[in-house]
Amino acid sequence: MKQRNEQRSGLVYAFGAYGLWGLFPLYWPLLEPAGAGEILAFRMVWSLVAALVILLVLRRWSWIRTLLRQPRRLAAIGLASAVISVNWGLYIWAVNSGYVVEAALGYFINPLVSIAFGVVLLRERLRRVQWAAVGVGTAAVVVLAIGYGRLPWIALSLAFTFGTYSLVKKRVGLDGPESFAAETAVQFLPALGYLLFAGADGDLTFASEGLGHALLLTTTGVVTALPLVCFGASAVRLPLSTLGLMQYLAPTFQFLLGVLVFHESMPSERWAGFSLVWLALAMLTWDALHTAHRGRLAAQAAAGAAATAARTADTADIRQPSSDSRS
Repeated sequence: MKQRNEQRSGLVYAFGAYGLWGLFPLYWPLLEPAGAGEILAFRMVWSLVAALVILLVLRRWSWIRTLLRQPRRLAAIGLASAVISVNWGLYIWAVNSGYVVEAALGYFINPLVSIAFGVVLLRERLRRVQWAAVGVGTAAVVVLAIGYGRLPWIALSLAFTFGTYSLVKKRVGLDGPESFAAETAVQFLPALGYLLFAGADGDLTFASEGLGHALLLTTTGVVTALPLVCFGASAVRLPLSTLGLMQYLAPTFQFLLGVLVFHESMPSERWAGFSLVWLALAMLTWDALHTAHRGRLAAQAAAGAAATAARTADTADIRQPSSDSRS
């Protein structure tokens, strides 16, 4: 019963995390007339404030001293911060410029990019279904390029920056709150410098568009941190296979918002390209579930064999006469 309740709460947290990420296209336009650069800088500054509050509540500070003595991990955190900054900035610009559907496409094809990184950089071997999914995904990009009349560079840039970010984060090996705090600490000074220079030139909207606009800009830290907290809570309660399936909720919500709320055009070529992407994701999902099921069966068989061997050994010990009885 306790495990079932944990899984239920994990599903609620996961839905909250991916749901909030999926609703971001409704939030960023509220911050206009601020440009993408100003929104990004305020997001970085207030995200550090939110991260420090989280660490204060959790009382998790001991990792900082250890991290400061590891220059390679610090360099990796710097790289992760730079890459996710590009990802954040491009996503904000894309949403506020009317490219919500293409931004959603970036997060749909991100799993395919992660697989490509695994093959090229980590020398991982793919199963047949995974190779087929990569082929279908490549065909989807070609079809979408024909439909757009150009490469879907926004989607590809978002997918590759987030894929790079995920790859670097694996090397860093910090938990969610600690990683969030370390990355936003790196982002803080450049973001603050940008705001100070832009404010001196009169290019900021923070103080010129009223109190409501200023308050909205200060909420960027909470809006960034809240889904991360929900995701962290779900990750410890749900199996990875379930989280892997739920990760498609965010781009699905974004896609639906782009089509139904922002009324972005979807000619037949784009529907065809998206359909191929969804087919590739379905193949990857089936392969992951099938592999996990086979792994569970193999583990159960191994456990059964071990139990049988133990019972056989116990029976043999009982039947074997002792040395005293033989003498």
